[in-house]
Amino acid sequence: MDSLVPMDNEVRHGFSTLAIHGGQEADPTTGAVVPPIYQVSTYKQDGVGGLRGGYEYSRSANPTRTALEAALAEVESGVRGLAFASGLAAEDTLLRAVCRPGDHVVIPNDAYGGTYRLFAKVAEPWGIEFDPAPLDDVAAVRAAVRPNTKVIWLETPTNPLLGIADIPALAAVARDAGALLVVDNTFASPYLQRPLQLGADVVVHSTTKYIGGHSDVVGGALVVSDAELGERLAFHQNAMGAVAGPFDAWLTLRGLKTLSVRMDRHCANAERIVEMLERHPAVREVLYPGLPGHPGHEIAAKQMKAFGGMVSFRMESEEAAVAVCERTRLFTLGESLGGVESLIEHPGRMTHASAAGSPLEVPGDLVRLSVGIEDADDLIRDLQRALPHGS
Repeated sequence: MDSLVPMDNEVRHGFSTLAIHGGQEADPTTGAVVPPIYQVSTYKQDGVGGLRGGYEYSRSANPTRTALEAALAEVESGVRGLAFASGLAAEDTLLRAVCRPGDHVVIPNDAYGGTYRLFAKVAEPWGIEFDPAPLDDVAAVRAAVRPNTKVIWLETPTNPLLGIADIPALAAVARDAGALLVVDNTFASPYLQRPLQLGADVVVHSTTKYIGGHSDVVGGALVVSDAELGERLAFHQNAMGAVAGPFDAWLTLRGLKTLSVRMDRHCANAERIVEMLERHPAVREVLYPGLPGHPGHEIAAKQMKAFGGMVSFRMESEEAAVAVCERTRLFTLGESLGGVESLIEHPGRMTHASAAGSPLEVPGDLVRLSVGIEDADDLIRDLQRALPHGS
């Protein structure tokens, strides 16, 4: 499908235009403005080896998935997008494609629990070495690099402590090391941050989260800035087979179309909630990159459009944190994030339980919020009721 990325002499389209139209031509047969769900496993060939439109089998390619992959490449300013059955399927495929036993990866010391589990329980037994490093400290990341380092893996903001990494600075570290810079952009979404434009080589998404946006589909994605790397990843995507199904691709594509308007509301609601939490006597610390006192605030302000819909805060004890999670009504107690509904969770016992006892163990007094798009006043009242001495 034709790209909407302009030539030098063309008008540059805005994000919302790309999200709605990128990779999505009207159906040539019917004129349907939404790409159809091609719920099909195989395709009639025009003679032996003669593929019609490049399609032979839906693990290798499917028109609905092709539309999603093209749209993801557009909104992330990449040359190729690849859609997977989950975010971890995307991560695993990437590692298998670019690393070999004996290679080394630098990961965040505040990484998503599932990512840590993938490295510690799957990649390390396969022979990939890894070290966690504080990604807000460029010197520390540089010190963690070894001669066999093949990847520097970032989250920014990180999950769940909302740390910020300087993408251009760490891109320079990766280039000096001859390594790839991989950025998990799930928390920010492509609407708030474009890592490839800042020097990254690969962007990773759990499209389950903000891109899908409605807690009704699981998926993942890789977007790359180099065509040769894209071909290598596409080979592994097909060979390993953890691809997005056509209905999942269609749902994710539908979610992408409204990402910008949803993110504006997520961010606005999060800022209101942060203001309340900052004033509440039972809250010991609020972690949000939009706060001027956040150590990564200035960097986030440079490389993000806004500061996102994820908020974490610390209580006086683990028991107090668990109690808040169990007392909310509008904030649903549940894992995941990025949906239109607000979620609350205790990372130490839920999403990051796999990191318990490791260098990535999260504080027991931590609460994580995924702020939805409900009325902010209702969300604030819900948290005030759940917090000790709330009004």
